[in-house]
Amino acid sequence: MTARVGGGSGRITAHDLTKRFGAVAAVSGLTFTVEPGQVTGFLGPNGSGKTTTLRMILGLVTPTSGEARIDGVRWAELDAPGRVVGAVLEAQGFHPGRTGRAHLRVCAAALGVPDARVEEVLELVGLVDAAGRGVGGWSLGMKQRLALAGALLGDPRVLVLDEPGNGLDPEGIAWLRAFLRGFAAHGRTVLVSSHLLAEVEQGVDQLIVIDAGRCVYQGGLEELRGRRGARVLVACPDPVRLAGALAAAGFGEIDTLPDGRLAVAGADAARVGDVALAAGVAVHGLVEERMDLERMFLQLTAGGR
Repeated sequence: MTARVGGGSGRITAHDLTKRFGAVAAVSGLTFTVEPGQVTGFLGPNGSGKTTTLRMILGLVTPTSGEARIDGVRWAELDAPGRVVGAVLEAQGFHPGRTGRAHLRVCAAALGVPDARVEEVLELVGLVDAAGRGVGGWSLGMKQRLALAGALLGDPRVLVLDEPGNGLDPEGIAWLRAFLRGFAAHGRTVLVSSHLLAEVEQGVDQLIVIDAGRCVYQGGLEELRGRRGARVLVACPDPVRLAGALAAAGFGEIDTLPDGRLAVAGADAARVGDVALAAGVAVHGLVEERMDLERMFLQLTAGGR
């Protein structure tokens, strides 16, 4: 197949991606698609195969079987891949005595992009003021920004990031979230691995969750909430009567909590309120309980442990 660099959408695909290290299956039959125009979160417990998968996408690890493609071709078939994909797998490997600006100029020369691009990416990641100082004195969060700046030098249409929030303070994490959303809003692709589940919940459009090397969920966050038991909590003076009315209305999972409230699975507050009104039962409180990503993640990955 002819190597190529330009014109693609930035879609990432993995088909039956498998990697074995001896008798250990680090990744087993992963199939997924990462679409442009979205931020896709890549989640899994430690040792689940996330980093190995990212390395296979980036051509750093050879799959035992299956394949990963970017714009329909394998990494090795991309001409000047740094202009197609920007990647950060770890914010390390910087010469401590070299300034941030000098580090990026070395990277720019390797990519064949002008020094003017260095100044542009320093501005993008908020490091202009620090760029003249030796990287050895920088915080981990600043090094994360520098690594991201390096990934952006080639003006890529795809970003692949492994734990980019490590070392960032809350302001830095909010900045990163906004930056990735803006990058995706221009029709580009973002695949980001993170253990900061509360942050992922705020910052992604799609999720890929793996456990023990296998995909256990791919789809939207709200779709996952719908699957994992969102419920309405109801306080009323006659829970037995209301439970009967709800059952007659088609709600199949109704539990009584220790405080006497009813928990109605797969419901919304308006529908429960309508049923109570029709049944003549007073309602003293209605709360829609939304399961957070941490609880859903633990449910999804419990099997692998």
